Amino acid sequence: MVNMDQREIWKILDTVMDPEIPVVSLVELGVIREVEVDETSRSVRISLTPTFSACPAFQQMQVDIEDRLRQAGVERIELVVKLAPPWSSDWISPEARQKLKAFGLAPAPLHGGILSPGLLDVIACPFCDSTDTVMKNSFGPTLCRAIFYCNQCQQPFEQFKPL
Repeated sequence: MVNMDQREIWKILDTVMDPEIPVVSLVELGVIREVEVDETSRSVRISLTPTFSACPAFQQMQVDIEDRLRQAGVERIELVVKLAPPWSSDWISPEARQKLKAFGLAPAPLHGGILSPGLLDVIACPFCDSTDTVMKNSFGPTLCRAIFYCNQCQQPFEQFKPL
């Protein structure tokens, strides 16, 4: 392994984009939780938490992480899947929230672990910022998204579910 510290590994991982939402990295989504560099064994240990335990893109995320690290010269990679605590949409970085909105995907509201009110929050349209929106389907194209409609600009859009 090329001599790299933890900061450099984080920088590399921040270039691994979500396979389903290619405008945000796995670091920005909060999927990658911890990085450990063992200089003695010249290995890197990455802890990650999927958005859902059965996320269909999770296997691709792991492949992409390993590929990117190997391209950077890391030979020994251990990926540790942590399901506890479960992933939370609160882990999405402020920068990623802006990127999601620019992509046309309403970011989940911050909820601090209290999901009941979060599911009833008014969702602003990512296109026109109107709050005159309505949920059309709580099941979007992926488990972590719902489908909304904006009555103001008449655009359908998806929202990243508060989890």
